[in-house]
Order: sequence, then structure tokens, then C-alpha cells
Amino acid sequence: MARFSVTLDVAAPAGRVWAALVDWPRHGDWAPLTSVRVVTPRPDGIGATFVARSGIGRVGFDDPMTVAVWRPPAGDEPGDEPGRCDVDKSGRVIHGTAAFDVIPLPGGRSLVVWHEDVTVMPHALTRRFPFVVTAVGRIGFRRALRAMAREVERAPVPGR
Repeated sequence: MARFSVTLDVAAPAGRVWAALVDWPRHGDWAPLTSVRVVTPRPDGIGATFVARSGIGRVGFDDPMTVAVWRPPAGDEPGDEPGRCDVDKSGRVIHGTAAFDVIPLPGGRSLVVWHEDVTVMPHALTRRFPFVVTAVGRIGFRRALRAMAREVERAPVPGR
């Protein structure tokens, strides 16, 4: 398995960051060559299932995921319970788990910690070159999280 974490300080409150991260189709706005569709009636909560399609045209792969843990942040203030979402990845190309925490920080900021523990098929790729899978994953998720952060940081604050 390849394991990595990416951490990013976001200049937006935890509730707004959580809302962006669990809007599954929006992930396609941040991850290059990726589109996401929800395949269950509800997009939120335990059991929600969505599929990320990565590639160009017919050349690509599906990454189906099912939410296993769903705990939105309890608030936007430091000390409020952080949010946590875990998903099980069950694809032919990528399987394992992904999770993220959204931790409220002072000044209307939040900390996102994204975790991946995955195997990329063929299995020998991950077994022989875990550092490559880890490095590519870390770079890709850092870029995607930065794109998400830019978007939520620019969003107008309700009531202002």
C-alpha cells in the first residue's frame, strides 16, 4: 500500500471548507482530467457512493468510493469538534481508503488533513514502487487541495 498525507491551512471557516470537500462533483473542478458523479440518491452521509472518472475520452479509469465515516465539523471555532470523512475505494485500478479531517482554527481559518492508503493496480506497481505512487499522490492531492482552497477563500461570506 502507498500511504501519504497532505496538510493545508485554508483561510476559510471549517463549515465552508467541509461543504466544498463533500460536494463530490466539485472535485472534478480541482483535479485535472477528472469528473465525479454521485450514484446514490443522497450525496451525503454514510453509504453515499460516487465515482471519480480520470482520463481523457475513453482512455481512463473509474475510482468508485463509498462514504464509511461522516462527521461534519461541530462549528467554526477553535476547540469545536473537527469534521471527518472516510471513504472506501473499491475500483479496479485504485483501492484502499481515503479520509480527510477539517479542523477549525482561530481567525475563521481551518486545517485540512487528507490521508490516502491505497494500492494501485497492478499490485506490483505499488509493491515495487511505493515511493513513486506516494510522491505522485501527494503532489496531485496538494494541487487539488490548493485549488479548492483558492475557491473557498474567494467565496463571499454570507451576511456581508
